[in-house]
Amino acid sequence: MHIQVSRVIADLKLITPDIHYDYRGEYVETFSRRGYDFHDAAGQPIEFVEDDISVSRRHVLRGLHGDSRTWKLIQCLQGEFYYVVADLRRGSPSYRRWESFILNDRNRRQVLVPAGCANGHLVLSDTCIFSYKQSQYYSGAHDQFTVRWNDPFLNIHWPIQNPLLSERDSTAPLLVE
Repeated sequence: MHIQVSRVIADLKLITPDIHYDYRGEYVETFSRRGYDFHDAAGQPIEFVEDDISVSRRHVLRGLHGDSRTWKLIQCLQGEFYYVVADLRRGSPSYRRWESFILNDRNRRQVLVPAGCANGHLVLSDTCIFSYKQSQYYSGAHDQFTVRWNDPFLNIHWPIQNPLLSERDSTAPLLVE
């Protein structure tokens, strides 16, 4: 496994697991407590308590979503998506900066997203299975936020002009100076 620390967003990590190929196919370890021993800025261990999967079709854009307390470990199980993380933590040295990644079922890359960052993904393949671990149980009542995918203050480059959006995402608020 190779862990690359982001040069754009503080505390964000890109993880490239080892892929073992043979005549039968491939084998990839996508999580173990030993190898994924991460800590937050206060030095507390990040423990994942919930796994979730989202299945979407080509040109669906989900996000930008986040909350102030949940770390996420993101990966693509099937297909391919364009993944964006935007730092919305006031006081962070990377506040309002964003970074993008291509995650797919070939490169098996994973992204560790800090609490307080928004994230969104655009499906590039016919279908896609998006998988993520969360450090907190999902609850709609805890500091959740949605920011418009094309917010001019973030100025995110998306490889599409008219994605398929949910009502929540299409009517999300814009950031205000």
